Amino acid sequence: MKKKDDLLVLFGEQLKNFRKERGISQEELAFRAELDRTYISGLECGKRNPTLKILVKLAVSLNMKPSELLMNLHSIAENLYAQNNER
Repeated sequence: MKKKDDLLVLFGEQLKNFRKERGISQEELAFRAELDRTYISGLECGKRNPTLKILVKLAVSLNMKPSELLMNLHSIAENLYAQNNER
């Protein structure tokens, strides 16, 4: 798996955990964020790469700061950045 994919998978796992901690379904999160449920599923599986606007919508829908939604991605992002600089 490529590092970019690792980043998307990790983000998806975190999104799923935050959603479940709040006791809401993918459908409810999609409704709150004005997104399709299949898009939420794609994010949680690491198959979709959200835009900044989507990240903010998700964070607001989960009653959290966008920065909280991205926490713990730091180490994978650092590795991805390091790989790009080695080229």
